[in-house]
Amino acid sequence: MAVTLKDIAQQADVSLTTVSRVLNYDTSLSVSDMTRQKVFEIAEQLNYTKHKRVGNQQTKRLAVVQWYTEAQELDDLYYMSIRMGIEQHCQQIGFKALQVYQNNLDQLPTDVDGIIAVGKFSRQQITDFKQINAHVILVDYDGLPYDCDSVVTDFEYSVKNVVDTFLEQHIEDIGIIYGSETTADNAQEVPDPRLHYFVKKMQAEQLYQSDFMFKGRYTSESGYQMMKQAIQKLGTKLPHAFFIANDPMAVGALKALQEANISIPDRVSLISFNDTTIAKYVYPGLSSVHVATELMGSNAVDLMVEQFSGVRDYVKKVTVGTKLSKRQSVITSG
Repeated sequence: MAVTLKDIAQQADVSLTTVSRVLNYDTSLSVSDMTRQKVFEIAEQLNYTKHKRVGNQQTKRLAVVQWYTEAQELDDLYYMSIRMGIEQHCQQIGFKALQVYQNNLDQLPTDVDGIIAVGKFSRQQITDFKQINAHVILVDYDGLPYDCDSVVTDFEYSVKNVVDTFLEQHIEDIGIIYGSETTADNAQEVPDPRLHYFVKKMQAEQLYQSDFMFKGRYTSESGYQMMKQAIQKLGTKLPHAFFIANDPMAVGALKALQEANISIPDRVSLISFNDTTIAKYVYPGLSSVHVATELMGSNAVDLMVEQFSGVRDYVKKVTVGTKLSKRQSVITSG
């Protein structure tokens, strides 16, 4: 049965209106970060697959290090849902997961049995983790250059599928709204692989236009500002489709288009990335690339179990596939 806003409101003990406004990143809503986190976490939990507890693993203590602060995590549910996937799988096998956020890395326990680092960390930070414990798993960051096990997403096929979906609807003028990132300590810039594969695919199709690329940050407010900029800059030449690098940015872009009375999807089609809970509850519903964040989290724990058992002496990278969740933000030809 599909999860409704009413289900979330009942479990969070807040009004239906509050749930709707939180999931739509309504900045005019006066509500505490604690309430926002509660709504987001319950929404993610209700959409998770239920699993039975399996195995009788010896109790281990894992530090789950998030490259975001708690406040930043609320602006990007992708990393929250990975963390929750880790915590749920730890609970299933009898491990204890200890939350550590970017703003309290100095409180990282030194007596843990392993470290799962979620997000983008510099070489020095990864070295520091290894000095605490040799068992280190990276999630959403390629660990091979750092001699670490890792779990990543298949960006290349995902982006190709997005562009092909637009092309199937005879849309060839396609823009992108993306963000920039640095490692948690701001020591290294981390290029967005979605941008790389988007440019590669559009060039291969001989459709690439640099004027259709807008760079911001991975927040709803930035998505709003980038789409406003696109509307003002391009006018009637505004692309008929945009690929947007994450759901919060897409929510902001959606708002900017609606304020400008630009019809979605009749004039502009949108496809987002991550397919977090918010993609389902905005209007129109966002088509979004579904990333199996729960699976990424559980795979990270499984890699840690392999390390504890000593079954291999080589580094392993797990690449998790994606699928496109189609909703109302993409036009469909008759």
